[in-house]
Amino acid sequence: MKITLLTVGKTDVRWVREGLDLYISRLSHYVQFSLCEIPELKNVSALTKDQIKEKEGGLIMKNIKSSDDVILLDEHGKQFTSIDFSRFLEDKMTRSGKDIVFVIGGAYGFSKEVYDRSNGLISLSKMTFSHQMVRTIFTEQLYRAFTIIKGEPYHHE
Repeated sequence: MKITLLTVGKTDVRWVREGLDLYISRLSHYVQFSLCEIPELKNVSALTKDQIKEKEGGLIMKNIKSSDDVILLDEHGKQFTSIDFSRFLEDKMTRSGKDIVFVIGGAYGFSKEVYDRSNGLISLSKMTFSHQMVRTIFTEQLYRAFTIIKGEPYHHE
């Protein structure tokens, strides 16, 4: 089983990238993890928000296999505590056996096609984070979930 974090746009803020790289390296002790960054669309000033979402959606769909369990990071998704997220993740890993793809969309969200393909939605917070920062925040929570699953002392209640 693999876990992929699929994002629209590259991480170009140095300190965000450093944090992201730190948690990616830590995750390698627990799971086969990869980051897939889809390049941002160019020359979009003449496009509507819906057209941008459709174009990004097409690129997202090209990076998802039919057998993947797809979870969108979305403001309307279910919110978890860190412990509840670890239980959710452990259940996904033991029950489905499918590769899990977590997806962070572009600035305007996801196209209908991507929503229709998803197997669930998760919200990290009621607050809004930049698309750059959410990658590091989510990857840290993924690492935290694995330490909880393994009973390691990273997380404190």
